[in-house]
Amino acid sequence: MSAEKKAYPLRMSASVLDAMQRWADDELRSVNAQIEFVLRQALYKNGRLKAAKTKPVTDKDDD
Repeated sequence: MSAEKKAYPLRMSASVLDAMQRWADDELRSVNAQIEFVLRQALYKNGRLKAAKTKPVTDKDDD
């Protein structure tokens, strides 16, 4: 993962943001970190992101 982070404004519905907040709270992450985690998982799973040197963290029921 690159050390460089870029800011990107993101609009989403209140219901999606609320759901992401609850999920992030459950996993002890910030909403921003949770969104990045979910996006990274989706990109990796769909072959859009090269595998890191270590296997990415996935949920138990993934695959």
